Formats: sequence, C-alpha cells, structure tokens
Amino acid sequence: MQDTVKGKVVYEKWCAGCHGETGAGDGPAAAYMLPRPRNFTGAVYKIRTTASGQLPTDADLLRAIDEGLAGSAMPAWKGRLSDAERRDVLAYLKTFSSFFADTSQHVVALKFGGEPGGGTSAEALKVGRQFYDSIGCRKCHGDQGRGDGPSAPTLKDDAGFPIFAADLHQSWRFRGGATAADIYRRLRTGLDGTPMPSFSDLIDQKFLTDEQLWRLAQYVRSLSPARTPEVRDVIHAPRLAAALPAAPGDSVWDRVDRYWLPLVGQVIRKPRWFGPAVSGVWVQAVHDGKSVALRVSWDDRTRSPDTTWLGFERRVLETVAGDDSGGGRTAGPFPDQLAVQFPRRIPEGMERPYFLMGTETDAVYQWRWTSAGGSGAAGGAVGGLARGLERFDTLPGGPAAQTSYEHGEWRVMFTRSLATPDTANELQFAAGRAIPVAFFAWDGSSGEHGNRLAVSTWYFLALDQPTPPRVFVTPVVVMLLTLGLGIVVVRRVQRRQA
Repeated sequence: MQDTVKGKVVYEKWCAGCHGETGAGDGPAAAYMLPRPRNFTGAVYKIRTTASGQLPTDADLLRAIDEGLAGSAMPAWKGRLSDAERRDVLAYLKTFSSFFADTSQHVVALKFGGEPGGGTSAEALKVGRQFYDSIGCRKCHGDQGRGDGPSAPTLKDDAGFPIFAADLHQSWRFRGGATAADIYRRLRTGLDGTPMPSFSDLIDQKFLTDEQLWRLAQYVRSLSPARTPEVRDVIHAPRLAAALPAAPGDSVWDRVDRYWLPLVGQVIRKPRWFGPAVSGVWVQAVHDGKSVALRVSWDDRTRSPDTTWLGFERRVLETVAGDDSGGGRTAGPFPDQLAVQFPRRIPEGMERPYFLMGTETDAVYQWRWTSAGGSGAAGGAVGGLARGLERFDTLPGGPAAQTSYEHGEWRVMFTRSLATPDTANELQFAAGRAIPVAFFAWDGSSGEHGNRLAVSTWYFLALDQPTPPRVFVTPVVVMLLTLGLGIVVVRRVQRRQA
C-alpha cells in the first residue's frame, strides 16, 4: 500500500527544494534551472506511455523517479530511496492535482508495435531520413539534428520558458531514454507542455505507417554514438610517422580516438552561471615528436555572434537566475569562446594549479580561441597566462589555430611546438608524461561571457612515446638463444645415446 503521509515526508526532504512545497515547480532552486522542475499542479507530463493530453500511468511516474531525467537537474532516485519511499512519494505528488482524483479518467498506456529489424541498414535509415524531412523535424532540430533549425530560436514551453530543441547527436541526454524504442514512444506520445507534438495521428490518417515511424526513430538514434561515451581521465596522443593533420577536417582525425569530457556551469565564483549551453567537448590529440595538434569539437546551435538568437538569449537571461540578476545580464552579440588550460610546468606528482583558471600567485597557461574579435573583427587564438577568472595576460607567439563550423558543430584545431623559448611561462610538452589539461567554453548566443561559462575539471594529456627498437629485438634474441640452447642440449643427449 502507498502511504501519502510518509510520501509527504520524503517529498519535503528531497523534492520540495526544486518542485516547491505545493508542487508548483517553484522551489528555491527552481529559478536557477533550465529546464524548470515539473509543476505537478497542472498534471502535464512530458514522459509518458499514454496518449497526448492524458495523465501518465503510475509506471511512467515511477520510471521518472527511478531513472531521473537526463539532460535536466532531475536525478535518479533508485538506490537512494527505498522502494517503499519511492512509491509513497509517487502517491503524494499525485495529490497536487485534482485530475488524478477524477474517477472518470481512464489512464491506459498506448499499445506500441514491435521494432522492425534491419534498423541500421542504409535503406532503413534512408526511409527514416525521408520522414525526418517530410513531417517537419528539421524545422526545430535542424538539417543534421543539432537543435539549430529555423524555428529553434522561437521555442518556449507552455509556461513561457525558453526551451532548446534536443540535440539529436547526444542520445545520453534524451529524457525518457536513449534507445530507438524510447524515441519511438516519444514520437507516438509527444512531449506534453512543449512544442514537440505526438505523431500518432499521422498513423491514423495514413500519412505514414507504424513501421515508417519506427524507421524515423531508428534514424534519430543513428545520429548519436552507438554507446554512451565513457569519460576517461587520460587523453592519449599517438605519435604519427607522417605529417600532423593540416586542418580540423583532415581525414587523419578519423583514425584518432575521441574523448568525451563533460562540462558544467561555473558556480564557484560570482557571478555564478547555472545554465551552461555546452554540456561537453570531444577532444583528440596527436604529435610527431616536434609539435602537438589538439582538436576540440562541440555541438553549438549557433555560430555566435548571431543576432537571430538575441531574443532567445534575452529570454534565457531573464529565466535563469544568478548572482548578477540585478544587472550586467543584458543580451548582446557575444562570440563563442574556448579555452584549453595547462599548468606552466609539468608537475612531478599530483600537485596541480587551481582548476578555475589558476590564482594571482599561481598562474596557468592557456590557449584561448574566440569566434569573433572586438567590433566584429575576425576571431583567432592566443596563448597566455590566466590568474583567475578576471585576469588573462597574453603572451607573444601562441598556438596556431584553424577552425570550422558546419551543421551546428565547432571544430577548433590548435597546433604548437612541443618546446618553446619561453620556458618560464609556456608549458614545455614532453612525451611519456601525464600533462594536466582542462577545458572551458562560452556560448555567445546563450549570453555566456566572462564568468558565465561551462567548465571541466583537470584531465591528463599523454603524448605517446615511440616504441624503442629493443622492445621488438629483445624477444627475438631471447627466442634465438632459447632455440640455440635447445639444439645444443638435444645434440649432447643424442651423442650420449650413440
């Protein structure tokens, strides 16, 4: 039996901070979140197995509680709360809306067809792409599915809050699950309270078949990596026998491992930023014994500064609270920016400078890139020393940088010699050493600049050493010696027997 009295205790302890005491999605933490916490009083739920406009089933609600909602602040509570606590809080949150008490409501999950085979074949994906275009997915999600369609800057939910069209290249951030079956269910049910409609009526109208909707789901799933990327601490940079990549799109990069590094909002120094637009970066690195090349890629809906997104940027700044809510939060044509951070010297142990751009007395060495300079000038990259968030001193020289932006994805390639004359300020790269590295990103069209940015923790860059010839020669020598000794022993035995 579910106990709403016990559920209230659980709710007030763990849920009210975001969802509010009355369940209206207005807890003290809500103002810092985008998307906003669910307002239970209206009984409008995005993730369901029921038809659009209907209440969710208890199983739907329990799944959201158990697994959380990826890409939002809602965590998974399975393993943190007992089974009884989760079911009790489920019963309690239903008391916030009279719709759940309406006995005329018949909450029934839709019947979903089984997934057809061959979903990864070229023909199946071609069909999925055709319906991606014909039913208008690209209007919001964009031609390549990175949430940069022509309607994307205008999107808002039913409460009037700005809402991002999903980046279909990051399935691990899909609310409601990342499998083709999960996506198919979202297409059938829609996401109530958002611009994302249900497409079940198109099946009823014979515009498409259930199998074709499955093909669309399979196509959407194909845009993301087959597996959720695993966050690894060390970025390996293989040594190339040939020349380093000549550009961000060089085919050499196709043969180099990619590393996914998550970013979070800068919430340590005022003004804090709780709504970062860049959730992570893909990093690759190679070297040739003389120079190192580092490519950083990330999804970005706009090539900032982009005036078509100023209205959306303004709504984001008005929605997401911060320490600077009283001023300094005006929308503007800010550029996109990226910073790659190293210590000035490779540490001998695990000691590293302060990760948030060093301190006044312990500076860090950074490469900084911007998509545009002042007064609309072209951007570029510089090297320098950061002494905290507010101070950056440019150094002469710096890395070379090449950039490409295509279909909602930035690719920035830095290149620099392993050794430089300025050994006091610039990191001297060395193969076979663990080199601390961190990343920072600003999305100009989300109003990010200055302290409003996304940050990573320290990771490590390891320039692989060439394999010494003795590694290959020694086993051969040992094998030959063993074979020779064996022959000698056999001959001696044969002589004695003779």
